[in-house]
Amino acid sequence: MTEWLLLGGAALLASTLAAVAGFGGAAVLLAPLVAVFGVRDAIPILTVAQLIGNGSRVWFNRREVAVPVVGWFALGAVPLALLGGVLFATAPLRALERLVGAFLLGVVLWRHVPRAPVWRPGVRAFAVIGAVFSFLSALVGSVGPLMAPFFLAYGLVKGAYIGTEALATVVMHLAKLAAYQGTAILTLRAVAVGLALGPIMIFGSYAGKRILDRLPERAFVVIIELVLAGTGLWFLVGR
Repeated sequence: MTEWLLLGGAALLASTLAAVAGFGGAAVLLAPLVAVFGVRDAIPILTVAQLIGNGSRVWFNRREVAVPVVGWFALGAVPLALLGGVLFATAPLRALERLVGAFLLGVVLWRHVPRAPVWRPGVRAFAVIGAVFSFLSALVGSVGPLMAPFFLAYGLVKGAYIGTEALATVVMHLAKLAAYQGTAILTLRAVAVGLALGPIMIFGSYAGKRILDRLPERAFVVIIELVLAGTGLWFLVGR
């Protein structure tokens, strides 16, 4: 019961923070999942939960989805997500924890290091974008903060951005789950936990939208970055 309360609270907090700040929800939820289940089970559970959350965003914005973008994204995403999923199943656990830690720290640093403007990709470029980020996602769980700028640079805004990015992510997660299932690391328990957390994350997204206009966004961004940095160091140094 204690573990379920921890995970439920973490899912609600993560999805609420992400709805306000626009990033980091999955990465915040990853830490308690790893603490309770270990990294090998945590990422498949996170993938199931994200599949539900992204699926709901696709439905709410279904009329604005840029289908050609998703099609080209899927062309690169499916094979590389399958490859990443196989590597994830066979990689040493300690190496995976360090990779996740480095990724979380990288997300925080990426937000503060001056960057050149992201080039405006053509629709066919999303095959390469899908391949790169699906491979990384299969290994570390979530790459949303790094992938989003390319969808925005293409010119997608508001519902078109949210729906298109969400549908591309759904394709990516389905391929990852196929790889996890094929290598026997997607267990019934992982599916059950992910399905249980999914509705909580949807409710958190709704709550975040409700409070967005009442509280300063910067406060939520600082909280997320502190959590990500602390968790990344925890994974890198050792638990």
